[in-house]
Parts: sequence; structure tokens; C-alpha cells
Amino acid sequence: MSILNIVLLVSLFFLLASLAYLVLWRWIPDDFENRRLGLIEPGRATSHNWIHRMQSKLTAWLLALAPWAGSADAHGATQIGPLQLRLLNAGLRSGMAVSVFLGLKTLLTLGLPACVALLMWVFQARGSGLLDGTVLMVSAASGYYIPDLVLRQLVRQRQKILFHALPDALDLMRLCVQAGLGLDAAIERVGREMRLSCPQLSDEFALTGLALRAGSSRAQALRNLSQRMGLPDVEGLVAMLIQADRFGTSISESLEVHSDALRTRRRLIAEEAAAKLPIKLLIPLIFCVFPALMTVLLGPVVISITQHLFPLVHS
Repeated sequence: MSILNIVLLVSLFFLLASLAYLVLWRWIPDDFENRRLGLIEPGRATSHNWIHRMQSKLTAWLLALAPWAGSADAHGATQIGPLQLRLLNAGLRSGMAVSVFLGLKTLLTLGLPACVALLMWVFQARGSGLLDGTVLMVSAASGYYIPDLVLRQLVRQRQKILFHALPDALDLMRLCVQAGLGLDAAIERVGREMRLSCPQLSDEFALTGLALRAGSSRAQALRNLSQRMGLPDVEGLVAMLIQADRFGTSISESLEVHSDALRTRRRLIAEEAAAKLPIKLLIPLIFCVFPALMTVLLGPVVISITQHLFPLVHS
């Protein structure tokens, strides 16, 4: 690395450090501001106000960048767009979630190529024009699709948690119904009881209970629950509950049958994962364990044979 590159890196470091100091100095309140806020709201914690200010500033910037990635799903007040539905499945219910997500995609799409170009210029890692353009295009595409991949992973993890906690919640709901509670009260009670074991499912049931108390119909509240969770099993459960409520059949028996079916499916999924495990272990076994084992077993034999044969060959 030449002296010019070292000087550029040091200058870049001091520039970023100065910008960070200015940002923190602008957003962190001084001692007088902390005392004033403490007098206005004595119970308010002022040590983390700069974090909230930073979040608000970053949110404002992302909202400003959101139109560059595309417009939000405008399907009216009663319909939910595909992106908003994926955010709901990931547990992101804020009204600004779609705009912040689009702004983040814009920021990464423009920021990653800029960072790559800056690093290429600092380290003088320049190739042909086609290669540089390909690197910049790949970095821009990565910045555009990374939020989608992260969102997909969040949705998958949350749905896995909900799927594993749903049979226990259905059993608890069946006990509440058998004890004399109505379906609306049972949903709200299960939402409170599942707070410690599964907060995600508890939040969904709590939202459904709030929707029922706000005047929404039971069928519509259950359909919204299925839409937010995004699980096929919940869709079947919601259809079963709506039919049981419409035709007057026993809700407790329907819940028992559905919970047994969910547990059976969960056990089958676990057995399938256990059956795939030996096949997955072959790759590290062949490429990692087996060569080391052969080296330990045959290495001394090869060394001994070599030491005994080569003197005979030379003689």
C-alpha cells in the first residue's frame, strides 16, 4: 500500500469520525436539556433520548427515500397489498413499515455501490470497465434484494414459532370453551395466558380480541387473524371456527380435532427432519472427518514404509 493510500484512509477515518461527532452533538441533549426534561417528566429516562432522536431522523430519511424504490401498495383502506401482508406476517404492523422498507431498499441500492466504488478507488483495485461495471451492478442488486431476503427469513422464523405454539393455544382455548366462556372471551383469555410462553401468538390473539370488542364481526376478525399469521393451518382453523359458529356445531370438539391434527403434522415434520439428518451428515463426514481419520490411521504406516523402503532403494 502506497503512502497516498494510507493518507486517504486516515483522512476518510477522520472525516467519518468528525461526522459522527457532529451528529451525536446535534442529537444528544446537553446537561441543561436533561435537567429540563427531568423537571417536566420526572419519571422519564433521559439517557436514551439520543437513540430515539436518531431513530426519528433515520425514519424521516427513509421515508424521504421510499418513493425512489416504488410506491406503496395502494389497495384502499380495507385491502392489504402483498408487501404490507409480508410485513404483517413478519410482525411489523406499523403504518410506516412499507415506506421505511422501501426507503431502506433505496438506501442500500445506492449506498452499497457507492461504498464499493470508494473502496476500489482507495485501494486502486480497478480492472477493466466491464468488470468494474459488473461489480457495481452486483452490489446494487445485492442492496436491492437483501431487505427482501431478511424479510423472508423473519417471516419464516415467526411462522415457525407460531406453528409450534398453536396446538397448546388450541387446547387452552378448548378448556376455556368447555368451562363456559364464549369464543370471543376464550380468544382474549388465551392471548393473556400465552404471554410468557409465546408472545407472538399472544399478540395476535390480543389483536383479535381488540377487534371483536371494537365491533368487528367474528368471521372478519378471524379472517384478519389468519391473514396476519399467514399459516395454512390457521386458515383451516378459521374456516372450521366460522362454520362451527354458523351451523351451531360443537366448537370444543372441533378445536380438539384440529389440535390433534396439528400435533400429528408437527411430529411428522420432526420425523422427516430426523430422516434427512444422516444424508446431511454425509458431506461433512466425507470432506472433513474421513480425511482426518485416514490421515491419523494411515499416516504412521506410510511414514514407516517410506523409512524402510528408501534405504533399500538407495543401497
